[in-house]
Amino acid sequence: MDQQELPELPVTFRPTRTRAVLLTVGTVMFAVITAVAVALERLNTGERISFVFIALMFFAVLGLLSRPKVVADEQGLTVVNLTRSRRLEWAEILRVNLRPGDPWVFLDLSDGTSLPVLGIQPGIARHHAIRDARALRALTVARGTGTEHD
Repeated sequence: MDQQELPELPVTFRPTRTRAVLLTVGTVMFAVITAVAVALERLNTGERISFVFIALMFFAVLGLLSRPKVVADEQGLTVVNLTRSRRLEWAEILRVNLRPGDPWVFLDLSDGTSLPVLGIQPGIARHHAIRDARALRALTVARGTGTEHD
């Protein structure tokens, strides 16, 4: 990828299809479970509230699973995974990896660790994830100390 193909910053990478599926399923599940709670005449108020609470918990878990993203800006990356976010400067990122069979991108960091990046995952949108991984790799090479190796 040459300099002209770099995405304009700031840019956000996220598994859009996966996110849409998770949020749609969560919304439908919440609506169906709530409708069942209202429709069942044998339930008392506490049981109805329990049904809605469980539906809300299902939606919250699916919402949490839809959270991952990567935001690239002039200074570096913000990696948002399920429960944690981490801010990285461009120089901290040595390599962007998405090998065949990997569930998501991994970043090799200058401190010797590897950081999973759930915001780029080939699950149900493989070509989209590969394109995003290449764009992130190109940004890393252009802005930091990254290398072009796979």
